[in-house]
Amino acid sequence: MRHGKKVNHLSRQTGHRKAMLANMACSLIEHKRINTTVAKAKALKQFVEPLITKSKEDTTHNRRICFAYLRSKYAVTDLFRDVAAKVGDRPGGYTRIIKMGNRLGDNADMAMIELVDFNELYNGGKKEEKKGRTRRPKKTAAPVATPAAPAPVVEEVAPIVEEAAPIVEEVVETPAAEVETPEVVEEAPAVAEVEETPADETPEAPAADEESKEEEA
Repeated sequence: MRHGKKVNHLSRQTGHRKAMLANMACSLIEHKRINTTVAKAKALKQFVEPLITKSKEDTTHNRRICFAYLRSKYAVTDLFRDVAAKVGDRPGGYTRIIKMGNRLGDNADMAMIELVDFNELYNGGKKEEKKGRTRRPKKTAAPVATPAAPAPVVEEVAPIVEEAAPIVEEVVETPAAEVETPEVVEEAPAVAEVEETPADETPEAPAADEESKEEEA
C-alpha cells in the first residue's frame, strides 16, 4: 500500500535516483526531448520544471542552485541562455509527456518528454500569441488611412507621358534633312570625265606607225 508515499522512488536509493534525474535533465536540456518510461518521465517533470522557473531570472544565486541539481556547467549554460529565452513568457507547464506505447523487452509503458516551446510541429514554427482584449479604435484607424495615399500618385504620372510624346516626333523628323544628300551622287560622273583624259594620248599610236613606214623606206 502507498500510504503517505508522495515521491516515486523508482526502485532506487536516494543517491542513485538523484544522479539519474540529473543526467536525464541534462539530456532534456541539451536535446530538447528524450524517450523514457512513463514513471521516469513524470518524476523528471517534477524535477526539471522548478529549475526552468529559476532560469527566468539570471542571477548568480539561481545559477548556483541549478548547478547543485544538474551538476553540469554546460547544461546550466544552455538552460540560462537558450531555454530561458524561449520560456520567458510562459507561466508554467514547460514540458509535455506523450505516450509512445509499450517496450518490446519488458512491455514497459514508454513516453516522450519534451520542452513545449521547442516543438516546431505543434507550434508550426510560430510562438503562441497571448489572448487579450483588443481596442476597437485601432482596427478602424488602419483601413481609413490606406486608400487616400495612392490617389495623387496616378495624377502625377499622366503629364509625364504627354511631355515625352513630342520628343519622339522631333527624332523622327530629323532624318528628312539627310535625305537631300543624293545631289552629291549626281556629280559623281565628273570622275568618269577625268578617266576619259587618256583619250588624248591615243594619237601617239599613228605616229609610231609613220616612223615604222619611214624605216621601211
